[in-house]
Amino acid sequence: MDPRQFEHIVVKDNDIQSIVMSYLLHNCFDETADSLASTTGIHQPVIDRDNMERRKQIMHCILEKKALKAVELTEQLGQDLLEKNKDLHFDLLCLHFVELVCDGKSKEALEFAKTSLAPFGMVQKYVGKLEDAIALLAYEDPEKSPMFYLLSSEYRQQVADNLNRTLLEHANQPSYTPMERLLQQVTVARQYLTEENGKDAFPPFSLKDYVKG
Repeated sequence: MDPRQFEHIVVKDNDIQSIVMSYLLHNCFDETADSLASTTGIHQPVIDRDNMERRKQIMHCILEKKALKAVELTEQLGQDLLEKNKDLHFDLLCLHFVELVCDGKSKEALEFAKTSLAPFGMVQKYVGKLEDAIALLAYEDPEKSPMFYLLSSEYRQQVADNLNRTLLEHANQPSYTPMERLLQQVTVARQYLTEENGKDAFPPFSLKDYVKG
């Protein structure tokens, strides 16, 4: 479909509300989803509320700097879940290591690195981030180190989002929301128009700029 035809498509309120509802349930905003349903009358899809509550608890642990607890709860949902997702397992263990460093538990952090993180050092793709994590021990104030990204809330949220998608896949549910797929389509459409008409005609799509209006 020619992206230029999108402007002639009429989007109904129910469609927008459904997209928002799916986003809320995907990210475990159950109370907000219930509120949206009660105020708009939109039908809520049938979902596994127990699974959503578990995902919500796990993501909360990550964001509240309890990464090891998140690992424990994840393994309760599926013993081999993290074993099959090495990248995610590594990121969660790195978060716990960072938590120890930030709490001033350098000795405990070093011991944890030797027992839990060192095996990942045998795989080349983990070496860079592993070296960054270990280097945090050399700084009195890790937040002022070049590796401060490992301490950022954005990095922690990224790991939480990745784990949420993994848990959804494990439960045979979509790992991406219609809203995310819609944004991907908008980006592709904008790239198509840019290539066809030149970069000045259609600048790259920016969600941040779009929200600002």
